[in-house]
Amino acid sequence: MLFSSLNFLFVFLPLTLLLFFLVPGKIKQLVLLFTSLIFYAWGEPIYVLLMIFSILFNYIAGLDLSAMAPCRARKIKFIVVVVVNFLILGFFKYAGFFVENLNAILPVEIPNPNLSLPVGISFYTFQTLSYIIDVYWGNVRAQKNIISFAAYVTMFPQLIAGPIVRYSDLQEELDHPRKVSFPAFGEGVAWFLTGLGKKVLLANNIGQTFEAIYALPQDERSMMAAWLGAICYAFQIYFDFSGYSDMAIGLGKMMGFTFPKNFNYPYTAKSITDFWRRWHISLSTWFREYVYIPLGGNRNGTLKHLRNILLVWLLTGFWHGAAWNFIFWGLYYGLLLMIEKYVTGKVLVKLPAVFQHLITLILVLVGWVFFFSESVGVAFTYLKTMFLPTGTIIGSTFVYYLTSNWLPLLIMVLCSCPAFYNVFFNLSKCFGKKAHVARAVGYLLVFAASIAYLVGASYNPFLYFRF
Repeated sequence: MLFSSLNFLFVFLPLTLLLFFLVPGKIKQLVLLFTSLIFYAWGEPIYVLLMIFSILFNYIAGLDLSAMAPCRARKIKFIVVVVVNFLILGFFKYAGFFVENLNAILPVEIPNPNLSLPVGISFYTFQTLSYIIDVYWGNVRAQKNIISFAAYVTMFPQLIAGPIVRYSDLQEELDHPRKVSFPAFGEGVAWFLTGLGKKVLLANNIGQTFEAIYALPQDERSMMAAWLGAICYAFQIYFDFSGYSDMAIGLGKMMGFTFPKNFNYPYTAKSITDFWRRWHISLSTWFREYVYIPLGGNRNGTLKHLRNILLVWLLTGFWHGAAWNFIFWGLYYGLLLMIEKYVTGKVLVKLPAVFQHLITLILVLVGWVFFFSESVGVAFTYLKTMFLPTGTIIGSTFVYYLTSNWLPLLIMVLCSCPAFYNVFFNLSKCFGKKAHVARAVGYLLVFAASIAYLVGASYNPFLYFRF
């Protein structure tokens, strides 16, 4: 069930909120757990059993690790728990990838399991791992209430696509649920409607243009059309994913939870390092806290620092998908970050800001080509059209899609910058004491436009469901 579906907006969400606020405080966690399981089972009922196993396994493991004094046996148990979590994720997400590649080199044919990927498994596995690791390190207390722990793992606002919320961020709110004030609820609604508008009005519209350009035969895709396709995808994935994250943050606020911000205007970045401080912040934070820093970070010399960067980005790419193009995408960013750190960084910061920004955007667009392509070979073919055109430079296709989409593209450029939102809030202040009313009208217009689109639309994907 998508947040941007009519079933969610007019059936599931109203009933869930009504039930959540009607029951006493001690039962709210149970309501959240029950509704979250329904939300997950809506599309994949069989995989609810896998999630329940993950909850029970990690709940018991957390209690055991917390009760044990530091010793070799505790370390071994911790390693076993981590390995089991990764094996579950690996079996469902990566088994087919490894079998396919082994079949390419072995003289025998290994049956490919062809398992469907449980939605959200990458996200909730990383959340349970953050809990287990923090309990082992002594950063958090083990959760003794299984309902609270299960509610943390299954929490429907961020279950499917994050942000990845570490247990330490929600421990206090899980142990001591707060009464949601009307202003906090209203703030949550504003976050949700902002995300809904991003997803439905911006990402969905420009996504159709990208798919049309990507589907063109290579000899019919001009150089400028290829660039336009990459730009359209860059906007689609940003407004799709950041919109979904905003909706998740808003839903959390409506029920008294504070989720971390997942995006901070990444297309305003002036370096690749800056870009990854702004894009999918919760994932970058997870890898930094649980992989990069434990490996030594930048503390043990240049070679080990380079190794750590490369390993983290290899894992980041592989986390996104069981395919070589994602691995290549991760290594691409790892290489860029190493070059920026040790070669070009000091030169880049001396350039005018506009050139820093332009170079960063070009490198990011190249990265998105590897991300959206079906294979590494397809990606290089697409990039060849972008940088080494052998045919048409402009072409009628580019002209058609540009003239058809110039206004949405302009709006998306503006919405990718904080200045646009500052203007919205500053204009609302012109209404004086009625400023909150003016903002409410603006959000209602976004909601009405989104519903009008959804009623007649057949195109409403969510890109990160595949991860």
